[in-house]
Amino acid sequence: MKWRRLLSFKRWTQVFKRLPRLLRAPQIPLGEKLLFIIPALLYWVLPDVMPFMPIDDIGVTLLLMNWFVSRAERKYPVLTAGASS
Repeated sequence: MKWRRLLSFKRWTQVFKRLPRLLRAPQIPLGEKLLFIIPALLYWVLPDVMPFMPIDDIGVTLLLMNWFVSRAERKYPVLTAGASS
């Protein structure tokens, strides 16, 4: 079931819609936001750090986006209650 959700177009459109709102939300501390931003930037800048990992830069970024949105919405349910999807 997780693979079906991960490959769902509807899920990814929701991730792309929610990510900017979550990154701008003042209720989420900067440290939480940096858990998404720093690994994504490091992988884009230093892709040769993990040369045996056969995932492209965009793949790592998409996985991090999905993880961050899921984690932030679970940890801060007040933000999802006021959002209209």
